[in-house]
Amino acid sequence: MAEAQGGAVKRRRPVGAEVIDGRVHVRLWAHAARRVEVVLADTHVDLAREGAGYFSGWVPARAGDRYRFRLDGSDRLYPDPASCYQPDGPHQASRIVDHAAYTWHDRSWPGVSLEGQVIYELHIGTFTSEGTWRAAARELEELARLGITLVEMMPVAEFDGRFGWGYDGVDLFAPYHGYGAPDDLRAFVDRAHRCGLGVLLDVVYNHFGPSGNYLRAFSPAYFTERHANEWGDALNFDGDHSGPVRELFASNACYWIDEFHFDGLRVDATQQIFDASREHILATISREARKAAGARRIVLVAENERQDVRVVAPLEVGGYGFDALWNDDFHHCATVASHGRAEAYYSDTRGEPQELISAAKYGYLFQGQYYRWQRAPRGTPALDLAPARFVAYLQNHDQVANSARGLRGHLLASPGRWRALTALLLLLPATPMLFQGQEFCSSAPFLYFADFDRALMRAVSEGRSEFLAQFPSMIDYLASGRLDDPSDPRTLERCRLDFTERQTHAAAYALHRDLLALRRETAAFRRQQRGGIDGAVLASSAFALRFFGETSDDDRLLLVNLGTDLERGSLAEPLVAPPSGREWWVAWSSEAPAYGGLGTPARMLERGWCIPGEAAIVLAPRVRQQPPPAGTGRRTA
Repeated sequence: MAEAQGGAVKRRRPVGAEVIDGRVHVRLWAHAARRVEVVLADTHVDLAREGAGYFSGWVPARAGDRYRFRLDGSDRLYPDPASCYQPDGPHQASRIVDHAAYTWHDRSWPGVSLEGQVIYELHIGTFTSEGTWRAAARELEELARLGITLVEMMPVAEFDGRFGWGYDGVDLFAPYHGYGAPDDLRAFVDRAHRCGLGVLLDVVYNHFGPSGNYLRAFSPAYFTERHANEWGDALNFDGDHSGPVRELFASNACYWIDEFHFDGLRVDATQQIFDASREHILATISREARKAAGARRIVLVAENERQDVRVVAPLEVGGYGFDALWNDDFHHCATVASHGRAEAYYSDTRGEPQELISAAKYGYLFQGQYYRWQRAPRGTPALDLAPARFVAYLQNHDQVANSARGLRGHLLASPGRWRALTALLLLLPATPMLFQGQEFCSSAPFLYFADFDRALMRAVSEGRSEFLAQFPSMIDYLASGRLDDPSDPRTLERCRLDFTERQTHAAAYALHRDLLALRRETAAFRRQQRGGIDGAVLASSAFALRFFGETSDDDRLLLVNLGTDLERGSLAEPLVAPPSGREWWVAWSSEAPAYGGLGTPARMLERGWCIPGEAAIVLAPRVRQQPPPAGTGRRTA
């Protein structure tokens, strides 16, 4: 609770319009203003100056009313920087929301912890044909039935235009009006909890979008020139007057968890959040968010391009207290393994078996050694991190779109190789993540789309082309102008999922369903402990991963062959030896006809090893069916 006006008003948030006991109280930080008025439909109210740039007061309004601010008597009216709803977009009036009006049905929901989660990233605007929270909520039960446990929603903070990815938000507290009303978002989360699903929200705390952001009118101190930001003005978390800025973002993290019952946050591009304060703003957000959750457990995930494990170090040792980090290294080496292209930022990986083994065992591949693409060391030591702390994926919104046609991975790799890599992803001890539609090999691309005015869109398109130019394979597309226009509504429409493909692509759907069941029901695959897995290279394109259970009978052996058929009379590798008195049998195969495979050779383990090409095989131990063949008793020379 925040105190305003000398402690006379108890508020839930430091700024914004709040309904308190049937009345509406407004509080605003406008450090650059001398006078602030709240302008309603038929009246206006001067707010009292509190000091330190804050203004506050009661206004004759109720939930549903619209309001704006006038600064220093100007004719210009501004929406509330802490608006909770912008029904007509970021340039128009804000609407007062009574957060207590919604009746929740999830009071017994305990929240989520990191271990055992399977994440599903989705974009509300393209997840369904309607592109709304209500429509998306209808699909939650099927996601739970598939084996998903945690939905990760791409950013929903109000942004300008009819459509966009959400990373250009300008109103941190206002759910995007194009997806529905705030209570529709609450109903989505409520429904998810009744289906047994947690929900994470992707938030952007490193920049504001280029259109619809009016913060400078209230105070230039929201931004700073002390740090260079890739996406425009850096936010002021450590300079003069940074206290209210820090407070705004920390309270926003709490807002989503408290008022909308989100089960945690995924924080975008944390390497672009600059803060030299005694306590980094990310540490503040971590502490305050968990406090806002109360008895509920939440999960905090960070994207950090520099692979800085300080983000997940405990607060008490100077870390930021997050739970997990996205692992681009796994994605990059798996992508190269899938289709062989090692260009641009993929060029420091080769997709070789040892890379995939190391990613399975240690998470990040680059933990401080030289990275040629960036001409500098990359990463920080992470050998002691638990596997679950790494979020692994074959696809996400960025990486699918960072191609000439936004094609899904299954369209770039051979079917067998994609099935094998899918098995690797979903059985790893890391926390796996699927991108919307991946589970049924969606034919819909995922492209970059945004709806700005013509001049800004031209600049955005130029920046996008400049980024894609690092990929030599895209030069022809850029030169011929064949890339999809991000501002064309048809680009958005092409990205919408078609759920009938759950049936028409039934083999892919069955593959994901069965793998998630195998992960959930097999003790060795459920364990996410350090040292719970080891691996060995078997050939130039093949490797084995041994998953250790509580007893040797719980062990599992995952064989992954991304090349041609591998036939060996023997394998001089102890990790592939069965437990004492046991023999291996094929418990699961990506080449099963039900998944569109060609079948698994019956003689695979009869005499030596016959591992089919472009396949993943799970072996389980069983009591030896017959004694081993007698040897000659002779020693080899």
